[in-house]
Amino acid sequence: MQQLLSHIISQETSHAQFLNTLSFMENAGARKISACEHPETVSLMILKHAAEEHRHAYYLKKQLNKVFPGKCATYAREALLAPSESCFYLNKLDVLSSRYLKKEMGLTGASLRYAAYLFVTYAIELRADELYPLYQFELSKVQHKVTVKSIILEEAGHLEEMILQLEHFSADWQTHATVVIDIEHQLFKKWIAAMQQSITI
Repeated sequence: MQQLLSHIISQETSHAQFLNTLSFMENAGARKISACEHPETVSLMILKHAAEEHRHAYYLKKQLNKVFPGKCATYAREALLAPSESCFYLNKLDVLSSRYLKKEMGLTGASLRYAAYLFVTYAIELRADELYPLYQFELSKVQHKVTVKSIILEEAGHLEEMILQLEHFSADWQTHATVVIDIEHQLFKKWIAAMQQSITI
């Protein structure tokens, strides 16, 4: 993973596309969180989480524009790294996790959407807790202008919040979380492989 990140950072176009891809995925996550909100009983935590994910998307896009002006102005496929895997990564995780939770926990409707939000977000925050520090390490190594330190701090906070919510949601949450984490791991491997192929590392 670090070799891939180092290679991406060393190539201006690939790095701009990678930053744009991270922004796209943060934005997709924020939109998914908003989609699962209950119109009347939405909690402060969910509103905060959606707002922070949107801010991450904005922050990454702003970094991109400062460092690579004129590149990757939109989320068009040609402006992303591994566009197919990047576009479907979160959707597939949500669909497969929802299918599992519906079958194993007997959930439907709003309850299923909320459970999927908790478990999918937990898996994503675990991944962010690994990916962003590795990315920052490689950025710092070459004294790059881009930084994701503020995102690292907020993602760590999200992870703690998800654990607390999952503990409240189900006494057996870790059993179900293990399955969702495995689903995410398989999708992440495909995403990494697609990025490696797209930049011919």
